[in-house]
Amino acid sequence: MEILNMIPSFGSFAWTIAAFVVALSIIVAVHEYGHYIVGRWSGIHAEVFSLGFGPVLFSRVDKHGTRWQMAALPFGGFVKFLGDADAASGKDGEAMRSLSPAELRRTMHGAPLWARAATVLAGPMFNFILTFLIYCAVILHFGVSVDRAVVGEVKPLPNDAQTLLPGDEILAINGVETPDMESFMLTARDLPAAVTSDYTITRDGRDIALQGPYPFPAMIGSVALESAAQDAKLAEGDVILSVNDQPVVAFTDLVEIVKASKDAPLSLKIWRDDGQGGAEFETTLTPRMTTIPARDGGFEERYLIGLTDGMVFTPELYTPGPLETVSLSVERTWSLITTSLSGLGHIVSGAISSCNLRGPIGIAKTSSAAASQGGLTFIMMIAALSTAVGLMNLFPIPVLDGGHLVFHAYEAVTGKPPSDRALRAMMMVGLTLLLSLMVFALSNDLFCP
Repeated sequence: MEILNMIPSFGSFAWTIAAFVVALSIIVAVHEYGHYIVGRWSGIHAEVFSLGFGPVLFSRVDKHGTRWQMAALPFGGFVKFLGDADAASGKDGEAMRSLSPAELRRTMHGAPLWARAATVLAGPMFNFILTFLIYCAVILHFGVSVDRAVVGEVKPLPNDAQTLLPGDEILAINGVETPDMESFMLTARDLPAAVTSDYTITRDGRDIALQGPYPFPAMIGSVALESAAQDAKLAEGDVILSVNDQPVVAFTDLVEIVKASKDAPLSLKIWRDDGQGGAEFETTLTPRMTTIPARDGGFEERYLIGLTDGMVFTPELYTPGPLETVSLSVERTWSLITTSLSGLGHIVSGAISSCNLRGPIGIAKTSSAAASQGGLTFIMMIAALSTAVGLMNLFPIPVLDGGHLVFHAYEAVTGKPPSDRALRAMMMVGLTLLLSLMVFALSNDLFCP
């Protein structure tokens, strides 16, 4: 009987590990492939491309003489170039001395400086490229909003309160003109909370006035990963009818209630569309202290339940052209990079809790939570994690790619690389720093609330 009771928790654990391994394997494979392919283009020979560490489960040698292998421990990977002593690209001095000048040119340590620097930099750059490509794919698949305030898909509401139809163009709301979607959104968010709003729309070529739903009722637009709301199994499209028996009309009502409650439990009555008129249920959750981006570009810590507001319809979408897709993807990738750096800076300065620095257990839990929300959320999590891996590897710490780039910069300035003895010492210091950071992040996973 005790073994049977363990099955659900084991299933959850196995799902967490599987999601983590899949996400990490994709990101590591892209990172290491960047090193490999740019090294090959630069004339540096890769002896081994390994996904994972430890005992080799599968391997084959390609026509370029590179052994591609999959190892038993799928928590990383490496590319071992000719002349490397180990996976960290330490120099194998004895092997280097036995190589001819032509063979030395094909090593990571005997190649021209530009080739070595390009090969090292390629790993993090490929992580950023992966994020960029994910954004491109998502934009092309789902599209972006048209400029005009045109209704795309309408959302089901309690009591059949939805009166808008797909294709309606909103000309004004509560008497305020809305010539485009941006002006509609700004106007809608400034409206006082109400059950209904007055719309002027164009439908079937005619301008008509009608009473429609308040644009931002207490409807869930998205559920944050590892939040109280996700634990309570709330979902996009759910409508919150009351909190602690207090009716809520607009999402702003919910925000004020959560803000006032701090960490006190909240009892929510929820309406969910079931395709047959909807069903109501109740759940209880407790807000959690959460770090979120602030409007001034910094960060703030607030008690939250992990919800964002949802509008009563989705805008009409269109598929952008190649140039617009690239522009939007670059913009979103750059925003993710700058936000990540800003968050790290706030952690270092003590402006926000160091508990926001996650270790392997925390990342695994996030991967599992993302996978449980569906393929899109999981893919977007991979994009964010890929950016984080790219940034981390650019830190000027020996052992990491950033440390190697510092050595290359020193060589470019002085005309000679650091001595082998100095390199070994700095690599040990870098390894110590990296292990200390990993232990700190792991302690956050285990002890932070």
